[in-house]
Amino acid sequence: MKVVSSIPSDILKIQKKMCEYEIGSRNYKKYKKILAKHIKRHAMQKRVNSNIKTIEIIQQLEKDKKI
Repeated sequence: MKVVSSIPSDILKIQKKMCEYEIGSRNYKKYKKILAKHIKRHAMQKRVNSNIKTIEIIQQLEKDKKI
């Protein structure tokens, strides 16, 4: 059975890689920065998609109202 996750696979891979390193080490800090960038990008994509859907719904409602 396949598990559906809302977390992208790239973020999960980075988190797994971080588990290999000791907290505070040079590599841990490096992967922490990379993870922050990926999470920020993922959150921004979700916000943009949400805004696009809202705009489409408003346009559809206006279109239905004119008819």
